[in-house]
Amino acid sequence: MKNVEEFESTLKEIVALGGEKTAEQWMQNIEKEYEKAPLIFKRMAERPEVLISHLLYKGTVTRTSSLDPKYVELISLAVGAALHCQHCTSYHMQTAVKKGATREEVLEVILLAGMISNSSVLANAYRIFDEKMSKCFPCASTGVDLDPEDR
Repeated sequence: MKNVEEFESTLKEIVALGGEKTAEQWMQNIEKEYEKAPLIFKRMAERPEVLISHLLYKGTVTRTSSLDPKYVELISLAVGAALHCQHCTSYHMQTAVKKGATREEVLEVILLAGMISNSSVLANAYRIFDEKMSKCFPCASTGVDLDPEDR
C-alpha cells in the first residue's frame, strides 16, 4: 500500500468480498507465506473486523515505510525481544531472514535490544529510587494503624 489509491482499492475489495471471507483469505495467505499464523491473528480472526482493522493498520504502516522491509522486521524483532515476547521475536526473526537479514544482523539486533531493555530497567528504577529516597523514610513514617478501634 504505497498510496491512498491502493489503500482505497483494498477497502473496496474488503467490502466486495465481505469481512468473514476477507479474514479467511488473509489468514490463508499468512499461513502460506509464513507456514503458520501467529496466535494473536488466529484469535483476532474469530472477530473478522478486529483482524481486518489490525492487518490494515499493520500493513499500511509497514508498506508505506521509507525503511527497507528488512529493517522494519529487524526493528520489530528488537522490540519483540525487548518486550520479552517470544512469539513476536520468533515471527519477526523468521520474517527478517526471509527479507534478507543475515545471522550477524539478527544477533546484533538481539544485542541492541538487550542493551536498550537493560538500560530501560535501570533508568526506570533509578528514577523511582531518586524520587522515593529523596526523603528519609523513617523520619516521614508515622507508624501504621493496624486496627482503628485499638486507639
